[in-house]
Amino acid sequence: MNVTNLNFRSKYALRTKPKKYFVDPSIATAILEMKPNDLINDLNTFGFMFESLCIRDLKIYTQSFNGDITFYRDEKEFEIDAILRTSSGKWGAIEIKLGAGYVDEAAKNLLKFKGKVDTNKCGEPTFLMLLTGTKYSYKRPDGVYVVSIGSLKD
Repeated sequence: MNVTNLNFRSKYALRTKPKKYFVDPSIATAILEMKPNDLINDLNTFGFMFESLCIRDLKIYTQSFNGDITFYRDEKEFEIDAILRTSSGKWGAIEIKLGAGYVDEAAKNLLKFKGKVDTNKCGEPTFLMLLTGTKYSYKRPDGVYVVSIGSLKD
């Protein structure tokens, strides 16, 4: 399955170069000799590790129903962390943020992305989701799901 099946309004909207992630983000922390407090004191690095963990989990879960995970980045560096597609053509967009402080910004990005997609050709997204390290999962009034990584498997 390929994200190029999604139709965007801009002919430059899609990047095809793959994005690299750690299969196990703990390898990176071990190589960098980072301890838990080091990650807590460096939230940018912690966020990158969290994103790798989430992508790994998403790929594992989507394989169980023949799905695929890709990403979106346009010529202006606007990015969506993950696009989940099923073999039936249904799709959803996912932003990954470690903390609750980025919920509004991530929801805004997801809604902006939805506006870039030609839904006449590829359909409406089945969901827009923010995957977080927070404790609670809920649906926002704008329709964006905020999902805790701990509840993703459910």
